[in-house]
Amino acid sequence: MKYRNEPIYTGAIGAGRLMFGALRIKKTVIGAQHIPDEGGAVIAMTHFGYLEFALVEWVTWLHNRRRIRFMAKKPVFDKKPIGALMRNMKHIEVDMKAGAGAYAAAIAALQAGELIGVFPEAGVSASMTIRDLKTGAVRLAAEAGVPLIPVAVWGGQRLMTKGHKTRMRERIGAPVTIVIGEPRMITAEPAEATAQLKADLGALLVTAQQAFPLDGTGQWWQPQRLGGTAMSVEAAAALEAEREARRAEASTKSS
Repeated sequence: MKYRNEPIYTGAIGAGRLMFGALRIKKTVIGAQHIPDEGGAVIAMTHFGYLEFALVEWVTWLHNRRRIRFMAKKPVFDKKPIGALMRNMKHIEVDMKAGAGAYAAAIAALQAGELIGVFPEAGVSASMTIRDLKTGAVRLAAEAGVPLIPVAVWGGQRLMTKGHKTRMRERIGAPVTIVIGEPRMITAEPAEATAQLKADLGALLVTAQQAFPLDGTGQWWQPQRLGGTAMSVEAAAALEAEREARRAEASTKSS
C-alpha cells in the first residue's frame, strides 16, 4: 500500500515529537516489530491518561512511518478548530447515541489498509487498572478480517490524566513504557474474544510495569494493588457511574 503525503497529520506528528523532545520523555518500547508495515489492523490500547494516543502514534511513526486513525468521541470533533484538524487527519468521530456510522467508517478504513486506534475501555481508568472492555475492538477486527494488536502504555498518565493536575517538573524527563503485543486474528465470539483481549492487555501491562524505572510505592499514579495511592477500583467505578448518570440526565434535558 502506498501512503500519500498528509501535511497536516505530518505536522501534528512533528509537533508531538517536538513536545516530547522538549519534555525529554524517556521512552522504552517493547514489541515494535508487531506493528505491520502495511495492511489494516486494530490497535487496542490501555487508557490511563490523555496523551496515550500521541505516544503510540509517535512510536508507530518512528518505527515505520505509518499513521493511526483514532476513534474519538463526538465532543472532541465539535471543538473548533480541533474538529477540522481531526477530520483532515481522517480520525473517526464516534457519536455515542448513534455509533453505526463510526463503526461502518472504521470497517471501511480497515479494509482499505488503515490502522485504527481504539481504547476499548471507552474512558480513562482512574484506578490505574484495566476496566471492563467494550466489544467494539474485537468486532471491528473480526468483521474487517484484520488482526487485533494489543498495546499497553505505562507512565503516560504522569503527563496528563483525569482527576490529577500534573506539575511541569513531573513531566520533565518522565519515563514511558510501551509494550506492543503480537497480532491476533479474531475467530471467537465477541464476549470470549474481548475477555482474551483484556487478558492480553493485562499481561502486557505487567511487562510494562516491571520494566518501568520508577518505584511507584505511595504514588498517585500507581494502582493500590502495587502499593500506590490511585483511586480504588470500586471508588473509580462509582465515580464513573455518577458521571454517566449526569451525562444521561443532561442528554435527556437537551433532547
